[in-house]
Amino acid sequence: MRLMPFLGLDIGTSAVKAVIVDQGEAVLADGEESLATSRPGPGLSEQNSRDWLAAVEKILARWHADEAGILASVEGIGLSGQMHGSVCLDEADQPLLPVILWNDSRAVAEAAELNRDHPELAWQLGVPAAPGFTAPKLLWLSRHRPELMARLRRVLLPKDFVRLWLTGEHVSEMSDGAGSWWLDEARRDWSDKALAATGVERRQMARLVEGTEISGRLRPDIAGRFGLKPGIPVAGGAGDAMAGAIGIGAIDDGAFISLGTSGQFFVPGTAYRPLPDKFLHAFCHAVPGRWIQMAALLNGASCLAWAAGLVGEPIEKLLAEVAAQPAGPGPVMFLPYLAGERTPHNDALATGVFSGMTGGTGKADLIRAVLEGVAYSFADAAACLEEAGTTLGEAAVIGGGARSALWVQILADVLGMPLKRYRGGEKGPAFGAARLARAAVTGEDIAAIATKPPVLDVAEPRTELTQAYAEKVAAFRRLYQATKVAR
Repeated sequence: MRLMPFLGLDIGTSAVKAVIVDQGEAVLADGEESLATSRPGPGLSEQNSRDWLAAVEKILARWHADEAGILASVEGIGLSGQMHGSVCLDEADQPLLPVILWNDSRAVAEAAELNRDHPELAWQLGVPAAPGFTAPKLLWLSRHRPELMARLRRVLLPKDFVRLWLTGEHVSEMSDGAGSWWLDEARRDWSDKALAATGVERRQMARLVEGTEISGRLRPDIAGRFGLKPGIPVAGGAGDAMAGAIGIGAIDDGAFISLGTSGQFFVPGTAYRPLPDKFLHAFCHAVPGRWIQMAALLNGASCLAWAAGLVGEPIEKLLAEVAAQPAGPGPVMFLPYLAGERTPHNDALATGVFSGMTGGTGKADLIRAVLEGVAYSFADAAACLEEAGTTLGEAAVIGGGARSALWVQILADVLGMPLKRYRGGEKGPAFGAARLARAAVTGEDIAAIATKPPVLDVAEPRTELTQAYAEKVAAFRRLYQATKVAR
């Protein structure tokens, strides 16, 4: 029997990643193109949406040259993408301004206003408003760029702008829509009250589908350029965290940590269980009839990339120097809030801090502090999930940061729980998007498709280090409170 291949595209923050996977789940091709982020001022974070299209075109063109037979046999496309970004389009579907990203904090006042005036919406929308969500950004746009707001005809999320290019359709799906602060999570539909609160009309929103449904079909001109079949289905897809869950088979159960540019501690389930007081995100999953609880951290592996750039040495070399140090807490502490923080603080003004440095502090001490500081943030996330009644026994780790066995071991020691790494876990969202494409095309049950991949290894927590790290986590929390008071 011929095995049908499916293409998964992940429109990330640092890169576009793509895989072609057959029904036996063999990866037939993969590609990656880096993306640039602009920071035109304090707290601002933007990308050019056309850069996403250019990155996809480069990958497809390379495959067309080197893997033409594989590309020509693709039967469907699935999409994953960074969440919360605002792609504002005019009547000709042209961007009105650069995309305001998930880690942009310009809408601090607007988010606070929404939470003050509409506190009940947090229970309907799964979480209180935060500056990085799409809805407060549109309220900011109406206040600060009214001439652009007057020309607004459509608001899309990042991966859905790529969908528009692929299919000509304005469509989103439940899991990505969940992070906009416009979706009624229980009803799985746009909330008219939330739209009205931010000056947006339903006609300006995308049509909603489930992640496993067909959202549109590939345009003939795109197919012709790259040797794809015209008219093949494009699945609804998922936000990157939910696509990562599909990639590792976390549908009804299976907690995992996503250690990408940002970080998430993610637990799926069959019920909608909001807990907005702790800024836990209760969102729709990409699978019909499923929801998730998620602690969202704005600072993940991006902190390590930042620190490596600061000292001017490759990440691999720096990690090797840290690994050569004695195991356990280092002398320097780092607050990793380079882009503010969401869970549990909802504090867009939080900043990064190194504490405990002396004249003898070296670069390896700083890098260890960064690894541990991100791990302490995940300890805060785990505490919020447990307070919400979620039992955490073990978890998986995916994302680019999962490439580092050292970092995963530090996380295991800090959290006091076994952490699994899966083979291919760093490409989880693109792989999950390919699985959603398969479900849309074949009609198979996604639960049967989304099995768990082979385990690469397991980091077991070391009891004596977990105890030592517990004292550091308490100090980490005190340090944040002290810096908050100082502001």
